[in-house]
Amino acid sequence: MIDRPLWQPDAARIASTRLTAFTQEIEARTRRRFDDYAALHDWSIDEKEAFWSALWDFAGVVGHKGERVLIDGERMPGAQWFPDAQLNFARNLLRQRGNGEAIVFRGEDRVERRLSHDGLYTEVARLAAALRAMGVTRGDRVAAYMPNMPETVIAMLATASIGAIFSSASPDFGVQGILDRFSQIEPKVLIASDGAFYAGKRIDNLARVAEIAAHLPTVERVVVVPYVGATEGFDSIERATWWADFLAPHAHVTDIAFTNMPFAAPLYILFSSGTTGVPKCIVHGAGGTLLQHLKEHQLHSDVQPGDRVFYFTTCGWMMWNWLVSALASDATLLLYDGSPFAGDGAILWDYAQDERCTLFGTSAKYLDAAAKTGLTPARTHSLPALRAILSTGSPLSPEGFEYVYRGIKSDVCLSSVSGGTDIVSCFALGNPNGAVWRGELQCKGLGLAVEVFDDDGHPVREQKGELVCTRPFPCMPIAFWNDPDGARYHAAYFERFANIWCHGDWCEETSHGGLIIYGRSDATLNPGGVRIGTAEIYRQVEKLPEVLESIVIGQDWDNDVRVVLFVRLREGIQFSDELVARIRKTIRDNASPRHVPAVILPVPDIPRTKSGKIVELAVRAVVHGAPVKNVEALANPEALDNFRDLPALRA
Repeated sequence: MIDRPLWQPDAARIASTRLTAFTQEIEARTRRRFDDYAALHDWSIDEKEAFWSALWDFAGVVGHKGERVLIDGERMPGAQWFPDAQLNFARNLLRQRGNGEAIVFRGEDRVERRLSHDGLYTEVARLAAALRAMGVTRGDRVAAYMPNMPETVIAMLATASIGAIFSSASPDFGVQGILDRFSQIEPKVLIASDGAFYAGKRIDNLARVAEIAAHLPTVERVVVVPYVGATEGFDSIERATWWADFLAPHAHVTDIAFTNMPFAAPLYILFSSGTTGVPKCIVHGAGGTLLQHLKEHQLHSDVQPGDRVFYFTTCGWMMWNWLVSALASDATLLLYDGSPFAGDGAILWDYAQDERCTLFGTSAKYLDAAAKTGLTPARTHSLPALRAILSTGSPLSPEGFEYVYRGIKSDVCLSSVSGGTDIVSCFALGNPNGAVWRGELQCKGLGLAVEVFDDDGHPVREQKGELVCTRPFPCMPIAFWNDPDGARYHAAYFERFANIWCHGDWCEETSHGGLIIYGRSDATLNPGGVRIGTAEIYRQVEKLPEVLESIVIGQDWDNDVRVVLFVRLREGIQFSDELVARIRKTIRDNASPRHVPAVILPVPDIPRTKSGKIVELAVRAVVHGAPVKNVEALANPEALDNFRDLPALRA
């Protein structure tokens, strides 16, 4: 087999990247040469104070940095970054002014809007003034139950400008799912849309907003954003006002009184998926989030001034927070809300073409589905501005990598990235100056001491193990909400290895210095005592054209664990012994005999979270007759019924 990358940048492209500019600046500062990315990464973790301080300067953070970069730098948790710094997150995202486009928005094919930098600034100023007038101050919580639309960005920036804390969820959450989240953080203000569009349908939301508001006693004002034109039920919402009416008394306001905050001041409360219990409320700080996102955008994704950045996401996924931060790199946000396959199925590529998208971000599930439905933007669309495609949410299969270069664009940096809500960013990222290898995440993030540990806590390469980070980093959560002694925070990341962040991903570091993610550690299979990552099986099964998607679990059986695979088939395909035999042969030939499922069964649907991740643990619980603690976290909880009391799993 030829060991050859799928893509690598030419010399001219490397010379133009922000990563190259940063490397040259560090070489001038340190009077040493970094011959490759690995050398720069080693320096960034060995000299972590120098790295993060240099990044602050290079990215032009607006604020006072202070003299000290790090206190208690060997404690995890407990390290304090930039303890003397003062900044405001919103000020950094609103640094650009003028008539240039700050936001372009499409709501499927129903709504299209544009907002200039001056227009965005003015709207934030008015909302911030309205929030201040009703008594919102630093530390208060503002919650948004919103589509991915301009008003959501405005709400976040206005909240952050005051020093208050922002938290969001998308309209596809049901009432209980919202209450499980927002009731924990006791918001003072709830901002909600009147509805949403999805797959060509109008979804009215006011009845749900009324029920949510009735169960959130701390909410003093519900601000309703008109989007789909719904009005019925508005009068039943307690303490409600329309967006325009809330802002009207402040129409004359044109400036923002930004509140300077410490580096570690709380900015966001994000929520874990909640499929194993009530969602954890993860608090992220303003400085760490800003600095990490600037690094990931500029150095790892090569976002440059004037770029046009798209990520398919909802406001309930951390990639929304990641996307919005691109304003701090003087980029235009391309927002989209609705189904990624609305209309004729190519709506996202229509958008990318029309708006000269430079960075297109999506999920691995979307790319897999696009490949199976035969989408080929390389033939149907013109994408000359597109330089980078990012994929996250779950591991992108090697075949997914090939699809991107065959079916979308051959000259593009494909960065499969991995991290999560826990760090509101990524551990494994893209490298615009490096090669893209089939099935591999390109590199470890700069400033992040990422390793792969075996069960005994020893670092390993080209061997599967736990993804860990061995040194502190600025975007660690500052706390869990309602966790005064830090016990839940410590249990989430630091119980496995003392003073080391254990992320919960089962992975491998490759000979190229990249990573392969095999799935979540808590979902790994263990037949005969051998650990198997679920992604290893998905990669093989989903090669077959008959299989749209699959989910695999370990079932307790005869004092051991047996592998059980469920498949969702393409419409019109019959489940048969011949198909089962081919599935087993494909897995045996391309993985190993240990990977071959003991049982393979068809299901009409597979449960997933709101952000599209399949939920092995929830399915495993149902198969074993155990309760699923929080079905409200699922986009399609009814799919769990497909796995209950199956005779084939009792034989």
